[in-house]
Amino acid sequence: MTLKELAARLGPAIGLVATWSLFALLAGGKFTSAANHELMLLQTAVVGTAAVGATWIIASGGIDLSVGSTIALGTMVIALLVRSGWPPWAAALAGVATGALVGALIGALVIGELGRVAGLVAGIALGGSLARSHGMLLGIGAGVAVAAATGFALRKFVGRVELSPFIVTLGLWGALRGLAKGLGDNQPVYADTEESLRAMESLRSLMNAGDGLPTGVWILAALAVVAALALRSTVFGRHVLAVGSNEETARLCGLRVERVKLAVYALGVACAGFAAVLQTAYLSMGDPTTAQGYELKVIAAVVIGGASLSGGTGTIVGTLIGALIMTVVDNGCTKLGLDNWVQELVTGGIIVAAVALDRLRARGSEA
Repeated sequence: MTLKELAARLGPAIGLVATWSLFALLAGGKFTSAANHELMLLQTAVVGTAAVGATWIIASGGIDLSVGSTIALGTMVIALLVRSGWPPWAAALAGVATGALVGALIGALVIGELGRVAGLVAGIALGGSLARSHGMLLGIGAGVAVAAATGFALRKFVGRVELSPFIVTLGLWGALRGLAKGLGDNQPVYADTEESLRAMESLRSLMNAGDGLPTGVWILAALAVVAALALRSTVFGRHVLAVGSNEETARLCGLRVERVKLAVYALGVACAGFAAVLQTAYLSMGDPTTAQGYELKVIAAVVIGGASLSGGTGTIVGTLIGALIMTVVDNGCTKLGLDNWVQELVTGGIIVAAVALDRLRARGSEA
């Protein structure tokens, strides 16, 4: 291993140590206390969980700008289901499923299945309306028929319409946030009965440390281990990296590129659903305004960790270190009493620096 390769591999860890040391020097005991480190681990759990999934997406050559909105929508779904009497584990699974469905929607639009997506939306809308007014059987039948007919017609007369992941996720960034606000009539959703309060308290235990690390941190660690092994040691993981490196070459080699992309988005955004579970546990409510700006923190964490925005590379360990760096910066600025605009300025600067570093790495590899 050359000195240059060693520096590139250790760069994120060195950056984390340097960032921590700077704030430890400036903020002193307020920053270095055990309680504050526990808080930073809790904050990292949410961003880190979403970033694990984003690593797969970026490694495949994609991008997701809707992470924060997906988390907000997930918290609303979980809180509404808990308030409706669902057990906490079922509500949590629904939150993860929400992320997976959003990811599948993104993937379908990216690979050109606009017709099927439009048909599905039309079928759900009509079927739901008829089910309420004319019965479930008629609603389901009409919904399936409309979905199939609309999807077939659009595929027949319009064909495949592939959309840029940047445009798709930018649009969903606003649409999902709006849906989250609509579900709660622009208000947070709280547990309001004895049963729902117990269920929410059960979720809350995920982010309580007790005698050791919070359960949410262990969930992130387990998810990271599985994701890292899958990315580097499975056929599917190698296919993801191959698609990200050169999509056309991967297709010529016989890889089913569209299926890989669809699966990557579904699995990657499901991690944002996991993050929504942890965020709900942390807040003890569903909040349609939560996780604003998380998409930038997540992307920065992945790029700081060594992934390229061009695709083809990425490590889960590096991403976790990047997430820790973003948390240390946010927490350190707070402990120093800096205004929000200063924190946002610093965060923006880190993101620009991370992208510049990505470009420099790409230029170095080409040379």
